[in-house]
Amino acid sequence: MAKTRAPSNAIIACMLCLTVLFWGANNTGLKFLVKEWPPFWVISSRIWLVGGILAVLLRCTRWLGVAAIIPPGVGRVLWFRAGLSLAAYFATITYSLKFISAPQMALHLATSPVWGLVFELRPRASWTVVRKYSAACLALSGVLVLLWPKIQSGAFAWKGDLLAQIASMLWTLYGRECRGLSKDFSGAQITCATMWRAAAWLAPATLWELATVPIRFTLPLIGVHAYCTVFGGIVAFAFYAHALRFWPVSQVFLFNNLIPASTMAFSYLLMGEEVSSTFWIAVAMVTIAVVAGRSDVVPSDNTVSNGGSRPAVCPDDGA
Repeated sequence: MAKTRAPSNAIIACMLCLTVLFWGANNTGLKFLVKEWPPFWVISSRIWLVGGILAVLLRCTRWLGVAAIIPPGVGRVLWFRAGLSLAAYFATITYSLKFISAPQMALHLATSPVWGLVFELRPRASWTVVRKYSAACLALSGVLVLLWPKIQSGAFAWKGDLLAQIASMLWTLYGRECRGLSKDFSGAQITCATMWRAAAWLAPATLWELATVPIRFTLPLIGVHAYCTVFGGIVAFAFYAHALRFWPVSQVFLFNNLIPASTMAFSYLLMGEEVSSTFWIAVAMVTIAVVAGRSDVVPSDNTVSNGGSRPAVCPDDGA
């Protein structure tokens, strides 16, 4: 695939800010859907549509660029690394909403930048390693602060929080796979290729739900599902994958700190969700942890600056 000129940092930042808003509303919408529909059906029906729509656009138009041919070796990476990690992420994050609120789930995902930094480290004795692992502990402490009132009252739903924290790690792994693939493929093609493969991985569980759980359709449910498909799926994932082509994983993930706030705002406005007394303290702790964890990260030789043309690739992210 021919190398293209990198967009400015300001344009990438604007794309990520829109992604924060799209995903904040998307998280609220998913909570609404999971209340009425079984979780695997919610996510599988959405990502089949996302993958199908993107496949048609890539094949029949030039709106999203020209799709590159996928070699067999890369196809295996898409199936068993990127697609499988995305399927596991979707399954855990959607099922967690059966037990916890959308803002609480989003706060767990906000810890993913710290996991990104931890995964990027090489084990060695140094102050940088100690500081970044300490940042991971601080981020998890922020999650504990959020949960503390429920733990004290005996209303702690550990299943949902455990699933959401596992999803945070899976999201980090998926981001690293996307960045490795982005040196040869566009964000839209990566999104398309990983979405339908993830849907295929989830197909058995989805078919089981359809055989055992009745599903009703109403206009509000269909409308929210359509929003989550188009804006929470196609647009947001394409923006995210495109940003990973030019910025390091941990830098892109910094914007995850804004998703709990946008999710809380949409949940409050649209679903009347109450703000926990410890929510903003927890958000502050996670944000401090992420900033502290990457305070010394500087662009490497592989990172595109303003006007550069070479996409950034993690040294250990081979497609």
